[in-house]
Amino acid sequence: MAAQLAAALSEDADAVLAVAARLTPEQRHGFGRLPWPLPSATDTGRLAGLPTADRLLLLTVVLALEEELEPILAAVGRSVEDVRASAAAPFLTIHAGSIRLTDPRTAAEVYAAASPTEIACVQGRWARAAGTRGDRVAAAWHRARACAARDRRSAVALTAAARAAAAAGATERALLLAGEAAAHATGALGEEARLVAGCTALACGHAAEAEAWLGGLFPGAAESRRTRALGPYLAARALRHGVVPAVDPRRLAPGSGADATAWARSAALVAVLCAERADHAGTRRWLAQVREATSRAAEGGVLGGAVASLCGLLVGDAVDPDGSRRVGVRGGVSSALHAACEGDIDEALRLVRTVPLPGVGEVDPVFSGFEDSPVARAYRAVTEVLLLVWRGDIGPARELLRRAAVELPVAVPFAGLGVVLARRLDLAVLGALGPIARALTDVLPPAAAVDVLVDRAVEAFLDGSFEAAVGAMGLWRDRGAPQSPFAVPGVDEVLFGAPPGSRAVPVRPPESDLAAALRRAVAGSADGAWRTDQEALRLAARGLRSPFARGRVEALLAVRSGLHGDTVSARTHLAQAERLFDAAGARAWERAVRRRRERLEASASAADGTEALRGCRSAWAQRLTSRELEVAMLAVGGTGNRAIAERLSVSIRTVEVHLGRVFAKLHVRNRVELTVLAHRTEQSL
Repeated sequence: MAAQLAAALSEDADAVLAVAARLTPEQRHGFGRLPWPLPSATDTGRLAGLPTADRLLLLTVVLALEEELEPILAAVGRSVEDVRASAAAPFLTIHAGSIRLTDPRTAAEVYAAASPTEIACVQGRWARAAGTRGDRVAAAWHRARACAARDRRSAVALTAAARAAAAAGATERALLLAGEAAAHATGALGEEARLVAGCTALACGHAAEAEAWLGGLFPGAAESRRTRALGPYLAARALRHGVVPAVDPRRLAPGSGADATAWARSAALVAVLCAERADHAGTRRWLAQVREATSRAAEGGVLGGAVASLCGLLVGDAVDPDGSRRVGVRGGVSSALHAACEGDIDEALRLVRTVPLPGVGEVDPVFSGFEDSPVARAYRAVTEVLLLVWRGDIGPARELLRRAAVELPVAVPFAGLGVVLARRLDLAVLGALGPIARALTDVLPPAAAVDVLVDRAVEAFLDGSFEAAVGAMGLWRDRGAPQSPFAVPGVDEVLFGAPPGSRAVPVRPPESDLAAALRRAVAGSADGAWRTDQEALRLAARGLRSPFARGRVEALLAVRSGLHGDTVSARTHLAQAERLFDAAGARAWERAVRRRRERLEASASAADGTEALRGCRSAWAQRLTSRELEVAMLAVGGTGNRAIAERLSVSIRTVEVHLGRVFAKLHVRNRVELTVLAHRTEQSL
């Protein structure tokens, strides 16, 4: 919405904020269309003194469906030379057969300055001019806009035009026409107009508007239209509220004489929504309806196989072995994800990038007619971003998502996967959340939670706050380790692996498993076998194609090398990780590794003492009392018990008691082991 406002208000930040303040929460979040024209933010007085004829000329341009010059000239009855010589000329740009306002902000002022009578008069002129040139759709539109009473004749034409626009993929135009038709139609025609308006609103990502249009069809509309509307209606509610409504599909199923294909499509849409949210029981219930309906439908084989395959992929169940999964559910997304999960990410990227080419994409058996809608394009964009992340192209993935977020509802696909990716990519590149990631997070409904604790752990880890990262991940584990159904890089370095018993995410490439196995092997290597294991693990890491995944393994190898006192190997692994993160475009990870390397080098050349152990002091502070910590750090620095007692103004016996507690808490037996542990902890941090 911010991008649309910026385009409409000439990137005037003050005007954008002023207009945004006058929008409803649904409009600000993208769940509803922006009002047309936009509310006037300020009255500049630029129209003061403008002759009425010229002001009405500007109003004619504002109310036009298209920017074509000839129809506008016909509607106002003026020549292009007359327009160029008028007082309205400074407000208009005429070029290549089109005419539009030079400053989009003028539209709100022109509309606000016009009276209802003037608006109706201009709409009537438009209707007559469009009728004269044979443009039945424009004539019906303007006639309906000019009419104070219901105009059924216009509603018939607009409903038919909306259906045609939807079939051609022009969803925004279809929504505009169907919405106006619904305002003038009653009975069966009104139900059809509401159905088209609701479906096209959903395809544009306007969930609140779709819910309002489609909700009016229940329970009184004809069964055929309720059957077609049910899936989109439940989808709109799921997108707006974060969860799929818990309804029994058997109670909603139409009679045996109903359109089986329509019911199969509605059930398929809800099944996919349940699968995206890891609702296994709901997925099974709705898939059963899909199978039952497709057994009676002419095109059931294609639809049933494609949906079962996509749902199986999302929830981790077995997929159909008959090859039907290659049907392009949601514009080739299913095929691309299957290819990636089979290990061919390059082929997956080729598939998802090929679909937008004219004449190449397949018809979506679930949401036919909306293959090029904003929501369908958002699914493709988010999928491409995910594939780039899996390939290790962190920087390019973030740039692609930032561009897509400007014009597409990227928070809709896969229960908010785009938001998770936006947050994690910002952290990988910036080290903190950027404005787009924060805005996308605000759009999500409360029930659609993201892994905030994991994000906090990543941010703390990259900032060098090791203990804060451990704390955040500990809370995450205590809450059952919730995670997206898609593999998105987190920060398991601070845990040395996933929680015991945690279920692997179902949608991931084979390399994700290999990288995780290597990190677990690095963390679990026994002390006595470390030097042998280190070389084998280093060679195995070279098999990772993703520079980001390999960089994380190298960084963990550096930590383990430091813990074993091998500072030379630690510096080598850190330098390699730094180069790999640079290749991936993960700037924040690169900076974090560089800081570790510089600290390690500085620590190696610094004299022994507590000043060189700031990281260790910070880590031990999480487990020791303040007095125990002071005693421990003085002991590590070589201070004897008597000197410690004198320095802290306590008895020698008290120092001995504190040291005994320190040894027990840190699992060491004497001062020598305590000193070794201190330096190992410092190197690991």
